[in-house]
Amino acid sequence: MRTRMTVAVVSGALALSALAVPAVPAAQAAGIAGAVDDERPQILAASVNGGKPIVLGTSTAKTVTVSITASHPSGIRDVFGYLWTGQHVEDPKIRILIHRDWADSCKDINATTATCTFSGVINPKVLKNTDARTWNLFAGAWGKVGRDSVVEVDAFTTAKLQRQSRLTVSATPKPVKKGKTLTVTGKLSRANWDAKKYAGYAGQSVKLQFRKKGTDTYTTIKTVKGSSTGALKTTTTKTTAEGYWRWSFAGTATTPAVNAPGTLVKIKK
Repeated sequence: MRTRMTVAVVSGALALSALAVPAVPAAQAAGIAGAVDDERPQILAASVNGGKPIVLGTSTAKTVTVSITASHPSGIRDVFGYLWTGQHVEDPKIRILIHRDWADSCKDINATTATCTFSGVINPKVLKNTDARTWNLFAGAWGKVGRDSVVEVDAFTTAKLQRQSRLTVSATPKPVKKGKTLTVTGKLSRANWDAKKYAGYAGQSVKLQFRKKGTDTYTTIKTVKGSSTGALKTTTTKTTAEGYWRWSFAGTATTPAVNAPGTLVKIKK
């Protein structure tokens, strides 16, 4: 196995960690065939946050769970891992999240295979805007018996870390006279981890949508590009039906999709 030195930059502390082989009772070791000694565990599957992007605002921390399924002829004793981003896993300047050397719990699937999970807290107060990106999962597992009965995979899977988005909408006049112009405004913003507050998301394309009252489906009317401050503004003509107006943002790699709550505009005859 490799002994790793990891630098936990995100936590703000220098953490040197060496993975040590867990002790195995002699009676248990004697009961395993010698062929096991030369086999390493296999990681079969892994997920971070249930496969969904990790989305954080500016102040509330989030608990994120990592799940690793592994197999070994002697069974699985434990797993370990962390999220990292950087040039490569041996780079001392990589940034690390949720570094754990053991699981919180393991559930045997059968005599050789188990799924183990561990959780960690990500606090937006220690994040930078450049952390909104794809992170790698370094995943490892211990077999119960065998020389060097450990496997390490630098990047078994990935997880997206995103900046929480917000979207508002307003329409005037209310009510609007049938067939007349309606002005719809709003603002697209997202968490700014550098400043620890929400700020406008500049220059993004956002859809203006309408849902007639009594129906369930929104229809896109037009697409508008936001200003340098994330402000949105457009006008519609020939307003004839009473219903709900909203803005809809499809999201980007660093920012999740978001819909503004629909605002009801009645028709004045």
